Amino acid sequence: MIAVAIVRRRLRDGRTYEDFREAWFHETGFGTSNRMFSCLNVADPREVITIALTEASPENAERLIAVDAGERAGSPLDDIVEPRIGRTFGILVAEVDFSAAGQIPYRPASVGGRTTELHEVQAALLLGATLLGPYLEGPQDEPSRAGGISPLGR
Repeated sequence: MIAVAIVRRRLRDGRTYEDFREAWFHETGFGTSNRMFSCLNVADPREVITIALTEASPENAERLIAVDAGERAGSPLDDIVEPRIGRTFGILVAEVDFSAAGQIPYRPASVGGRTTELHEVQAALLLGATLLGPYLEGPQDEPSRAGGISPLGR
């Protein structure tokens, strides 16, 4: 499964994206497929949005969190970004290439050419909610986290 992390940070006055990048840059790799994208918010160019796509499994999830926590501990961003950090985590359930001109036929959800098995996604969501609980924003829907009503309709 591909885990998605979206993290929003706001640069402190006088700090630049390059300041952020130098402190944020990982010196240790994750040992699994990982791509990170950095964006600057068009409505607030001091806001840096980082999007990470990481191949995660129940077997490597805790190690991935430990690698990231170690990087953050070794390269603190406290003097670069404001204290409030927005975090959103998810599981990639579909990728669609809308590049073609004209009609595009509907296809079931898939990632990397493999049809998405929503029961597998549900299990990954539950594991993610358990492991990432301390980092999640806002009130959590307890029935969903406990295996009750699923956002996937199952």
